Amino acid sequence: MPNTVVSLARSSHPGPGVAVSIVAVVLGAGLGLEPWRLVILGVAFLLNQVSVGLSNDWIDADRDRAVGRIDKPVALGQIDAATVRNTAFATAALAILLTLPLGLWATVANAVFIVSAWLYNAGLKNTPISVLPYIVSFGLLPMIVALSLSVPALAAPWALGLGALLGVAAHFANVLPDLADDERTGIRGLPHRLGRRVSGVVIFLSLALGGLLAFFGPAGDRTALEGVGLVLTLLLAVGIAVVLRRPPTRLLFQLIIAAALVNVVLLAFSGGRILLP
Repeated sequence: MPNTVVSLARSSHPGPGVAVSIVAVVLGAGLGLEPWRLVILGVAFLLNQVSVGLSNDWIDADRDRAVGRIDKPVALGQIDAATVRNTAFATAALAILLTLPLGLWATVANAVFIVSAWLYNAGLKNTPISVLPYIVSFGLLPMIVALSLSVPALAAPWALGLGALLGVAAHFANVLPDLADDERTGIRGLPHRLGRRVSGVVIFLSLALGGLLAFFGPAGDRTALEGVGLVLTLLLAVGIAVVLRRPPTRLLFQLIIAAALVNVVLLAFSGGRILLP
């Protein structure tokens, strides 16, 4: 059993999953969610992300095995694909059910988030619209948090747009290191069709535009923090553009994560301004 639990944890893509869950909690805290709502939101998002990660490793097991991935427990035979599949379905159902105390619309939005991400794993990753699930799921994140308030609210269009732009950057950044392996196994999503150079431009533009939205989107006067955030985001975007002239390295993803975190912090400090008036 301990080995099964460890293998399931490794198959769930824990890094990105925890990061997305933290983003949801940070946004919830910025909006002033009651502690119990904040806890439920965080656990629901964690289960949401576990289900998405597990579905990816279950569906891609043969492909991962073909390219010799040594970081995939299913491909290595350390855990049965059926166990990962069943756990993926179970955690998806739990993520949706757990959101019910936050309200019907928050639950519906969370379900759409999960379905969108699963559709990517199930086949949209191999189409020209591979970026669409990332746009939908990341774009919905501020909306799910806003709908979790005791009096459900709608997120402002600029906040949804910022989430969607971060989703675009995440998709292209996630695919870039695997372009060669994906080509060997017949995967041709949008980044593969555009190529590495154009994909790099997309990442740069997505993060730069996200920084501009985070600065100019909220109503009211601009704050010093928002000004610093805009400058940092643009500097990081330029750094990413420079690094992208070489093969993808750890530095590239550190810069992308840093730019995304700056925008998330700006979202959180926007507080009620991320809500539709």
